[in-house]
Amino acid sequence: MKNSEKPNDIKTANNNKEAIVKPVNGAASALRELFIDSLKDIYWAENALVNALPKMVANATSASLASAIKEHHAITKNQVTRLEKVFKIVGEKAEGKKCEAMAGLLKEGDSILEETEPGAVRDAGIIAASQKIEHYEIATYGTLVAFAKTLGENDAAKLLTQTLAEEKEADCLLNDVALNAVNIVAAE
Repeated sequence: MKNSEKPNDIKTANNNKEAIVKPVNGAASALRELFIDSLKDIYWAENALVNALPKMVANATSASLASAIKEHHAITKNQVTRLEKVFKIVGEKAEGKKCEAMAGLLKEGDSILEETEPGAVRDAGIIAASQKIEHYEIATYGTLVAFAKTLGENDAAKLLTQTLAEEKEADCLLNDVALNAVNIVAAE
């Protein structure tokens, strides 16, 4: 957006009518609706991840990787509880809506398990799949924090910021495990 543009001045930059997507019935028309829809999306995603992480632990051969995933499993359960608090704060029922992005990332993670032999190479694949998930979560929570702040939902923003920090920390931990152990062994 150019500095001279004001929010009310934003118009469709492309006049290509064929490229315009028609919204479905019940589509969000206000930022609050998009915020709630996004909360439902990440709530589904976190619950799906709670179910998927034990499989990753079972397939990891690196003790440091298995430990990191186990620790994040416990953190993820707390994040689900925290999201339930966010729903309560904003006056909505905690319910999930299938997150196609997370479903795809988890499916890709399963493919990596199938396409690698147990050992360091599979561990490297688990880290790669896990970091893709973390990056998705970082992007989502960053957006949710911005939406919450814009909507004046400061208590929700604080809780979402806490989760955002945890996701960034998990990504750093996975990176450390990869660079200091798993990738080195996998390259041998």
